[in-house]
Amino acid sequence: MLPFSDLPMTDATIGAWIGSFLWPMVRIGGFFMVVSFFGAQTVPAQVKIGLTLFTTVLVAPLLPKMPPLDALTVNSWLIVAHQLLIGVALGFIVKLLLEVFVVFGQVIAMQIGLGMAQMNDPVNGISSTVLSQYMLLATNLMFLATNGHIVVLDTLIESFRVIPVGAEGFTRERAWLLAQQGSWLFSGGVIMALPILVAKLIVNGALGIATRAAPQLNIFTLGFPVMMIMGLFELWVWMSDYLFYYDRMARDIFELMRNWIGVP
Repeated sequence: MLPFSDLPMTDATIGAWIGSFLWPMVRIGGFFMVVSFFGAQTVPAQVKIGLTLFTTVLVAPLLPKMPPLDALTVNSWLIVAHQLLIGVALGFIVKLLLEVFVVFGQVIAMQIGLGMAQMNDPVNGISSTVLSQYMLLATNLMFLATNGHIVVLDTLIESFRVIPVGAEGFTRERAWLLAQQGSWLFSGGVIMALPILVAKLIVNGALGIATRAAPQLNIFTLGFPVMMIMGLFELWVWMSDYLFYYDRMARDIFELMRNWIGVP
């Protein structure tokens, strides 16, 4: 007698067993593919795949019953695409938290004369200002130090209960809500930079008055070092409120994730 001959290894049983792992793996893989600290270009593909498989094996027994897999039907491929979109959307929402501080760094760097100080961004594969890289690194460390990764993973697992596999989850309303967050990204970065921008306006006004009172002063020679020194000092003062801004932005992102999947 062959081993395991008594097990009911029918096509339906095999499809249900594979589906219970495949559907969660697609959604979790889409999330890890986009979210910054896991989906960065510096993270090898083998690490992403291994992390996806490891997370799927851990959470699969805790998830609701999944529909069986039938690889030869169009409906199964539609479910794969649907789960991938949901995972990518949740990862994109988390990515907004990091990118809002990148926008802040870009705005401030242009104002204090550090716009030309650029370096390669290993996360996004582009060049950005040194100040943006500093803010991105600080926000990544703060996110991990405050267990933000645990919160977003918990929300990702909760999405399987609220948006079960096979149900219509990526609706037009959810897609529009996701698109609207572009305004939050830029407005959040500008609001954080507003105190420094106002201070820079005051410094510019003072330099204009000084140049008017003493025409022999060369504003182009004097203005650049003064603006950079004052900008760095203003940024140093602003960093005392960094935790306040991070807390506000992180709360907004976590609330957006839960609202997007439909959890109050």
